[in-house]
Amino acid sequence: MLKSTGFWQFSAVIGFLGFTLINPQDYFTWLTESVWIFAAVAILLWICQRGIHPTPLLSWFLVFHAFILIYGAWYTFSKAPLGHLWCDWFGWQRNPYDRFAHFAQGFFPAVLIREVLVRNNVVNGARWREFLVFACAMASAALFELMEFAAANTVGDGTIACLGSQGDVWDAQWDMLWCGVGAIVSIALL
Repeated sequence: MLKSTGFWQFSAVIGFLGFTLINPQDYFTWLTESVWIFAAVAILLWICQRGIHPTPLLSWFLVFHAFILIYGAWYTFSKAPLGHLWCDWFGWQRNPYDRFAHFAQGFFPAVLIREVLVRNNVVNGARWREFLVFACAMASAALFELMEFAAANTVGDGTIACLGSQGDVWDAQWDMLWCGVGAIVSIALL
């Protein structure tokens, strides 16, 4: 079912998820932020069962992206110690870990989207392909922000840690901007 490399990557993600479940900052936030990892793992297992395997580069990128999200879910994105470390280094007031995660939300899925488009020969020409990669990354960012909005309106104060806005009224727009920057950097580099 899984190639040997995929098995170790899968095991690393599941192992880190299990480790962070031991003592997260907030269980509700851990669950709402980690559900995406469970969904992605299920989809990847389903795809691999059909004999379609991601390239090694994409596989490792997806693992790294999962680790970024799991770490943010473990501490909550606004309280992530790595972000506090960056605040100390650069003199920032706001924990930037969620901005980093949104950059990753654009960068790594852009690689996945490109691979799907290339493997399935969806579009002719690199310019249209890269435009579609960017558009899909931005659409996923907007969809994610709308789901956060719906959760905040449904659950109320229980989603404050999940939103991670840290008092910034423009947080959703900044999140989408950083996702777009991540997608553009991915397109330019890869």
